[in-house]
Amino acid sequence: MYTPPTVEELRPPERTLVGPGPSAIHPRVYRAMTTPVTGHLDDFYVEVMNDVQALLRYVFQTENEHTFAVSGPGSAAMEAAFVNLVEPGETVLVPGNGYFGDRMGTIVERAGGEAVSVDAPWGAALEPATVEAAVEEHDPAVIGITHGETSTGVRQPAVDDITRIAHDHDAYVVLDAVATLGGVELYTDEWDVDVVYAGSQKCLSAPPGASPVTMSDRAVEKVRTRDAPVESWYLDLENLWSYWGPDPGYHYTDSISTTYALREALRIVAEVGLDAYWDRHRRVSTAMKEGLEAMGLSLAVDESCWLRTLSPVGVPAGVDPGQVTSRLKSEYGIEIVGGLGETEGEILRVGCMGHSARAKNAVYLVSSLGSVLAEHGVEVDVEAGIDATRRTLEG
Repeated sequence: MYTPPTVEELRPPERTLVGPGPSAIHPRVYRAMTTPVTGHLDDFYVEVMNDVQALLRYVFQTENEHTFAVSGPGSAAMEAAFVNLVEPGETVLVPGNGYFGDRMGTIVERAGGEAVSVDAPWGAALEPATVEAAVEEHDPAVIGITHGETSTGVRQPAVDDITRIAHDHDAYVVLDAVATLGGVELYTDEWDVDVVYAGSQKCLSAPPGASPVTMSDRAVEKVRTRDAPVESWYLDLENLWSYWGPDPGYHYTDSISTTYALREALRIVAEVGLDAYWDRHRRVSTAMKEGLEAMGLSLAVDESCWLRTLSPVGVPAGVDPGQVTSRLKSEYGIEIVGGLGETEGEILRVGCMGHSARAKNAVYLVSSLGSVLAEHGVEVDVEAGIDATRRTLEG
C-alpha cells in the first residue's frame, strides 16, 4: 500500500496580473464557476452553450453560424483552425515577425502543409505589399495573420487589406485574435476574415480553457470538401459541430465550469458594450504608456502598430529583466514578464487586458516598476510617471 502524500490546502498568492495573460478574473466570473455542474448534454447546459455562441457572435462581430468555444487553451483553438483548413501538401503563408507566427508554421507542418514565412522584423507589422508579393510567388491556400503578437507588442493593421489580397487569389485567411478579442477593435464580417480564433484568459478575463473560434460558411465548405480527413479527431470541425451545433450529440465531455465562466465574462462585455469595453482598454493602456514614457522609459514598437493590450517596454542598459520581474513579483505582487523568442532580454511585456485594465493597476505598475528600476541604478523620474498616468486617466 502506498503512503498518501501530505498536501496542504490550496492558498494561491494574490497577484496583480499585468503581463501577457492570464488577466485578472472578475468576481462575477468566479461566482459563475462555483455554480452546480450539470451533465454536458443536459437541456440547461445546452442553453448555456447557445448563450455562449450568441455572445461570441457579438464579440467577434459576426453572423457566422459556426461560432463556438474549444475546450482547451488558445493554442487548441489555433490548432483547430489550421488542422481543419489546411490539407496535406497545401502552402500556407505565416507571419515571420513573432513567436506565435512561428507556432502557426509548426502546426501547419505537422498537419502536412508547407509553411512559408512572410518576414518582417520582430517589433514591426507585415506590410500588405510584402504579403501580396509572397502570395503571387507561392500561391498559398491559406494565409495566417497574428492580429496581436504578444511576443513583440505589435498589432497588425489593415487586416482587411490582407484579406482582400488573399481572396483575390482564392486563399483563406486565419486570424489569431488571442490577445485582441474584446480589447482591440475587431470586425470579423466587415473584414471578411474566414477563421478567427482567440483565448478566454486575456481580454475576456475568463480562466484559460474555453477558446473561441468562428468560421465563415466559405471556410466550413472548404473543410467539408477536403480530400484527406482532418488530422485531429478531437479538433475535427465536424466532431466539434456535432456537439455545438443545433442538435447536440456526444463528442466529448465539455469543461462545464469553464464554459460557465466564459459565458459570464462575455455577459459582462455585452453589458458594458463593445465600444466602451474597447475604449477602456485604450484609455488605461494609453495612461500606462504615458506614465512609462514620462518616467524615462520607451516602448519598443512604433505607435502605428502598438498592440495596446500588450506594451513592450525597452529594458534599460545594464538591467537584468529577470531580476526586475522577480522583484516586482516578490515585493509588490505584480506579475509582468520578459521577452519571448527574439525579444528575450530586450523587453519587459506589460499587459492591459480585461479586468486587469483598470486605473489603479496602471498607477501601481508605473509606481512599482519605477521604484525597482531606480534601485537598480536606472535614472527614472517615478513621480513624473505617476503624475502622467493619473492625468491621462482623468483627461
